[in-house]
Amino acid sequence: MPFPIIMALLVTASFAGCTTPAKKLNRVPVTPSPAADTAALRDSPVLPGPSPSSVTVEQSTSFMTSLPSRSAIVESAAKLIGARTITSQGKRIAYDCAGVTRAIFLEHGIDVYRGAFHDPKGNGVRLIHNYVRRHGTVHQGPNVGPGDLVFFDNTWDFNGDGKLNDPLTHVGVVERLEPDGTVIFISRVAHAVERYRMNLTQPHVHKTAQGRVLNDYIRRKLSTDPGRTARLTGELFSFYGNLLDPQQHVSTKETLAEPSDLERTSLSLSSGVSEQ
Repeated sequence: MPFPIIMALLVTASFAGCTTPAKKLNRVPVTPSPAADTAALRDSPVLPGPSPSSVTVEQSTSFMTSLPSRSAIVESAAKLIGARTITSQGKRIAYDCAGVTRAIFLEHGIDVYRGAFHDPKGNGVRLIHNYVRRHGTVHQGPNVGPGDLVFFDNTWDFNGDGKLNDPLTHVGVVERLEPDGTVIFISRVAHAVERYRMNLTQPHVHKTAQGRVLNDYIRRKLSTDPGRTARLTGELFSFYGNLLDPQQHVSTKETLAEPSDLERTSLSLSSGVSEQ
């Protein structure tokens, strides 16, 4: 890959939080199809936090001739779990939910910030949202597969007005689905990149009577929030984004393909975990 193109891909941007105001889609009930995978459970609230101010992202001129496999994207996401910093070719990637998502796709030559323009109210989630609308599909189910993106609304008060009017405030990468329909996704929320859960068949349930987590907390409880403010992943779900099979929604019953022989770019991801 020519050196100028590599440098363009390596330009990182810090954005105000993991959010950006955008037009809200009408929400409809969805039921993700089950898969055969199982996942370990965790039971701790997750609290989003703001990131540095936004800067302009340079537009890339490179284009992919083929797409990476779903398992390849999931593999890149999984190896960042626990990371506190993310670098590529010695350049640090913005450490927020959008920056982590960008880093995952950058390893496969896809810059989900491509085509960005300066927007004083913009941030990484909006850049990714715009990219998916141009190059993939946005949908609310019922079919979703590993490697898809998942977007959330109102995970924090992005515009600072104390109201629940903040769509597109968080993004993550789907890793797998459990037999009961729980979606496991990877994202940076509070302190590190971790796995989180979302179950759209029971969006208001944190965990079952047996202690099984269905929906993780994704919004901090604030004294200024109205009563019964939604805080769980299933409650704040907005929509899915499909970049890997843009012509049709992938069936969750498909068997994941082995990683393709797609030649990766010279970008390589590395992660560092802070000492406790």
